[in-house]
Amino acid sequence: MSILALIAQQGELKSSALEAVSVANQIAQKADMQLIAVYIGPPLADQLKRLEGFGIEKIVVFESEAVTYYQNDICVPILQKLVTEFDIKVIIGSATSIGKEVCASIAAKLDAELIQDCIEVDWDDGLQAKKPIFAGKIISDISFTNMPAIISVRPNILPVIRNREGAPEIIKREMPHVPHAKSIKNIVREAKSGVELTEAKVIVAGGRGIGGPENWPVLQELCDVMGAALGASRSAVDAGWIHHTHQIGQTGKVVSPDLYIACGISGAIQHQAGMRNSKVVVAINKDPGAEIFSSCDYGIVGDLFEVVPLLTKEMRKLLS
Repeated sequence: MSILALIAQQGELKSSALEAVSVANQIAQKADMQLIAVYIGPPLADQLKRLEGFGIEKIVVFESEAVTYYQNDICVPILQKLVTEFDIKVIIGSATSIGKEVCASIAAKLDAELIQDCIEVDWDDGLQAKKPIFAGKIISDISFTNMPAIISVRPNILPVIRNREGAPEIIKREMPHVPHAKSIKNIVREAKSGVELTEAKVIVAGGRGIGGPENWPVLQELCDVMGAALGASRSAVDAGWIHHTHQIGQTGKVVSPDLYIACGISGAIQHQAGMRNSKVVVAINKDPGAEIFSSCDYGIVGDLFEVVPLLTKEMRKLLS
């Protein structure tokens, strides 16, 4: 019996992939199962060395320059065969957009139990997990009743723990020819710099209080100084001030940074659902009655156009 860790196909090893492997390692030790990992995508070169120390016995690698982007109808048949070959009982991936799609697709093919976006995973005579529901107001305790079971882990929540010796065996296989209905020729990405929101340790987010799209540079400068990602509330996105890929909240991305700086954000429950797992929240708003102040660690009542430049100046001194 084995546990399969899914290494997300993104061209490089993200911290979210290492977090999923770390969780799989802990469950493998408690359940006394061997840990297998799989990677499908463009060549990773020396990055596979970063997977040492997790107790992975084998990494099955399907590398191809032709599979630059994730394609569901290529990946899922490969995973189905691995489940049979290695007697997989638990599959663990990351709750990124790609990771959740992979987990949902393989769960449908296997008719397996699936829990997405978990914030805690354990093994006690069976697989158990915790996940937020109802916009994060309730933490649900879940016990799996059947195997195989599939879990995706929320990024930036659980620590990366290397506690085992030895390097995994690398098994390189040819990418099988899988007939598929579509081919991805190109992906046009939004021009942006900085850190991906779900991976970010620090996020600076703006809401309707920024006043318009011309004012994002005020927050972007602070992001650049701190190495932070730029986020936004739904109201700012709906107003057309910024691309929806920056949206944080119940209908946007769920983030878990070490530091979340909310600038001009009122703090509606839908927005808080996307950032309530931040370790430290700083709120800047000129409205002393803003809801965000009820859930922040530090609050500054003031004009963000005065406060943020001062904060940027001090951070530049501190970090230079």
